[in-house]
Amino acid sequence: MTDHGITTIDTGFHRPAFDAAYLIVEQGRAAFVDCGTQHSVPALLAALHAQGLAPEHVDWLILTHVHLDHAGGAGALMRRLPSARLAVHPRGAPHMIDPSRLVAGATAVYGAEEIERSYGEILPVDAQRVVSAGDGHRIDLAGRILECMDTPGHARHHLCLWDPRSRSWFTGDTFGLSYREFDSARGAFALPTSTPVQFEPEALQDSIRRLLARDPETMRLTHYGPVGDVARLADDLIAQIDAMVALARAADGHADRHARLVASLGELYAARAAAHGSALDTAQTLDLLAVDIELNAQGLEVWLDRGRPT
Repeated sequence: MTDHGITTIDTGFHRPAFDAAYLIVEQGRAAFVDCGTQHSVPALLAALHAQGLAPEHVDWLILTHVHLDHAGGAGALMRRLPSARLAVHPRGAPHMIDPSRLVAGATAVYGAEEIERSYGEILPVDAQRVVSAGDGHRIDLAGRILECMDTPGHARHHLCLWDPRSRSWFTGDTFGLSYREFDSARGAFALPTSTPVQFEPEALQDSIRRLLARDPETMRLTHYGPVGDVARLADDLIAQIDAMVALARAADGHADRHARLVASLGELYAARAAAHGSALDTAQTLDLLAVDIELNAQGLEVWLDRGRPT
């Protein structure tokens, strides 16, 4: 799908319509926003070719943050893009130049075999090609100005990208997850993502409000694709963050804290999806969200254990 020169690319990570990257084309020049994993590189280059462009026409790879489902393929992709620079949050730039800590952290959680299977080889990016994109940084794509906003909450190394041409934000994980299976007559359904290890609820709510202040028409999520009706979704996300925090606090102090939190998060999301008019039943909802519920529970527990104030 292409609009305003923007193509949504399914990176093929995990399952169909789960992990998106975007291609922006302006005056024969191109930028990718997020890139999936090393295994995603052929899909990105195929999308570029479908627009009649070659790798040397790409000026930018812009990362919303350095979690591996968004940035794991950056090193491999940059080796295929001879003219491109990589723009990333200042906190994320060192991890793109030397990804060893990213690899070590992910390997500790998932194991080396799973890292290779899911993400492939995570390669470094030449430091001379990396641009630190702080709050307000402007990227010029053939005269089309794209503006970076620092958006902590999901991660401290997270930025969102504003495109005035389409009046849309490329939101990474700041505007939550919205899987197309949950779409109903009311439109899209979204839930926050509190993936470990840097979830901060108040910062995430503030970031969502900052995005909404631009009066966007569309949010372009990594998980998954463009969504409209952004004011409603923003209200839903902010309310759910409060609900998730309350559930985390209710589970805290119990020996079975993690199990309680997983169960209560599942109940929260299933009830909200049903109220939204989702065609999925409770079992289907819990199955589709199983990984996200587990990661959200872990992220909330890390936040609890850090002792963050309310």
